[in-house]
Amino acid sequence: MAMQRRFPVEFQVAFPAGAFLVGLVEAVTDFNAPQRADGSRPQQLDKDSGLPLWQFQIVDADAAAAKRERTASIKVAAPHQPVPPTNDSGLPFTPVELLGLTAMPYVDDSGNGRPRIAWSFRADGLCAPGKAPKHGNPDIKAA
Repeated sequence: MAMQRRFPVEFQVAFPAGAFLVGLVEAVTDFNAPQRADGSRPQQLDKDSGLPLWQFQIVDADAAAAKRERTASIKVAAPHQPVPPTNDSGLPFTPVELLGLTAMPYVDDSGNGRPRIAWSFRADGLCAPGKAPKHGNPDIKAA
C-alpha cells in the first residue's frame, strides 16, 4: 500500500492546545519564476490545483512543544486571499482553527545537528476556534 505524500490530519490532533495567527496572510512569491520588468516576481501557484498560494505563520499553544516546533508556516491554495477571523480575545495574537489541514513529513537537514523529521502543513482556510463549517467545502472566508 502506498502512502500519500500529504495526508489529512485533524486540527485538534496536530495542535491540541490550539494555535494563534502571528502576522498577516501573504502571497507566496515564486522565486523560480523570472522577474517582471519592475523587479517583482509573480505569486506561486499550487502544483495540483493551479490556484495562487498564500501563507501565514502560527504559534502552537502547546507549552510542551519544542522551541523549533513552536511556530509553523501554513500554506493555503485559494483564488482569493484568506481572511483571518477578527481578534476579539484581548490577546496580542489571533486564536485560529485551521480548516482542511494536511501534513507532509520531510527530513530537515539544515545543518543544526542531527537530521530530524519536520512537517509541512497546508490548509483549506482558517476560522475562529469552534466556528468551522459543519458540512461541505470549508469557505476560505469563514470567520
